[in-house]
Amino acid sequence: MKLGYFTMPMHPPGRDYTQTLKEDREAVLLADRLGYCEAFIGEHITDVCETIPSCLTFIASVAHETRRIKLGSGTVNLPNNHPAQVAAHVAMVDHMLEGRFIFGIGPGGLRSDMEACGNLDADRNAMFVESINQILALWANDAPYDLKGRFWNISTARTLIREAGQGVMLKPYQKPHPPIVVTVVVPHSKGLAAAAERGWKPVSANFLQPGWVATHWPMYRQGCERGGHRPDPRDWRVCKSIFVADDDATARRYARSVDGPYGFYFWNLLTKRRSAGGMEIFKHDLALPDAAVTVEYVLDRLVVCGGVASVVDQLLAFREQTGDFGTLLYCGHDWAEPKLARRSMELMVEKVMPAVNAAIGTARESTPTLTLPHQRGRG
Repeated sequence: MKLGYFTMPMHPPGRDYTQTLKEDREAVLLADRLGYCEAFIGEHITDVCETIPSCLTFIASVAHETRRIKLGSGTVNLPNNHPAQVAAHVAMVDHMLEGRFIFGIGPGGLRSDMEACGNLDADRNAMFVESINQILALWANDAPYDLKGRFWNISTARTLIREAGQGVMLKPYQKPHPPIVVTVVVPHSKGLAAAAERGWKPVSANFLQPGWVATHWPMYRQGCERGGHRPDPRDWRVCKSIFVADDDATARRYARSVDGPYGFYFWNLLTKRRSAGGMEIFKHDLALPDAAVTVEYVLDRLVVCGGVASVVDQLLAFREQTGDFGTLLYCGHDWAEPKLARRSMELMVEKVMPAVNAAIGTARESTPTLTLPHQRGRG
């Protein structure tokens, strides 16, 4: 299992914005130095807690200060952007990273962004599909394009001066385009199956109960089979809120307190989801009344925290519930205590993941190999 990083990010509204931007950059640079394989950055326009309005701009700001880590949009919310702008910006960032870019896409989930961008009541899934289709067409074809859709028409036919470069779109560094991933935030997602059919890879959200996360693999496999792709657990990324400390007491104080950074994070998400009537994803049992879904309940069920040994055991138990997956994405939270936040990221690399992978390897070695009838006699 590989280790990556994912952040919205989320900060308390009273914090200094200049400082939190520096903190968010430092977290990604630290992930690169420590050997995290990739980092995904979210974007939200109308929120003073989720404070990166352009993940592509943020990624560009760390492109030349990182060396090995792949950087991904987590996600570009396509209905809120013009497809031509996204196509050009992604192409530029892909060249800046020289193959280290992952194109994460989604319809967006922040309702105030939808309202501000004028699509709160629109068919946003249809906008999402049309947008990515047009982006891929701009990369695959030559000017003047002449793309006509329900939401956007894109052409440079009237203004094309090919020899001077005018009217011609930039192409990505990676061919035919950067790898595409989609975030999955609901159980039994039909959208995931449709994405898998097109060869796109899933990222399961950190605020889903493990039982709901487990529903993503069957949908991914179903879509892969429809599209003629081989479903491979190594292509599945799962995000998780984790905090590791040198002792259990420190970890519980920092990550299980309603007044701590993890408590604020889940209070914020609960408040937003409750206003939209979307509490089911937080419940381990759909019969649970909404009033029972408190911050304490969510912290207890969705946050992995403790000393190294405890976190290793919790992650292995989580994997038993969800099934095998290829990359664990450590979810970034506000650095209320920077020294502890950095130490948690270090411990994940230095102690937790080696122990997790050793346990996974031991379990695989101890599992008997099933010999199918048509395989007997070979050797």
